[in-house]
Amino acid sequence: SKHTEEKREILNSDVTWDGYDPLFPFGHGLSYTSFSYGDIKLSAASMKGAQPLKVSVTVTNTGSRQGKHTVELYSRDVYASITPSVKRLRGFNKIDLKPGEARTVNFTITRDDLAFVNAQLKTVTEPGEFELMIGDKKVSFIYAD
Repeated sequence: SKHTEEKREILNSDVTWDGYDPLFPFGHGLSYTSFSYGDIKLSAASMKGAQPLKVSVTVTNTGSRQGKHTVELYSRDVYASITPSVKRLRGFNKIDLKPGEARTVNFTITRDDLAFVNAQLKTVTEPGEFELMIGDKKVSFIYAD
């Protein structure tokens, strides 16, 4: 019927390209306070072989109430031979901050964290540029074999 078709069109226009339109992104807590992120710091500008990369970010409770917050680290392979999922959750850390309190949260990225299954069904880590994202901050580094 015409009515159902119109309804379907309206529904589709509201849906994002990946088929759903979440009200809140994954990990979004309905907190009574607000948090801000400092710049992401890396232990090195590049990562070689099995040598891990240390990642840190300072999170501040900028609101007027104490609050819990989940800090999430995502990675993205900028040029992969096949495109793995755009953003991959690589780690998370729950913190509890008083108003005005700041805390540095640390993560470690390893070669395995950057690996994906390629077209030949082999798990590989391809050399190249990677991006790390925490909150609204982003940083790039180069991985070399």
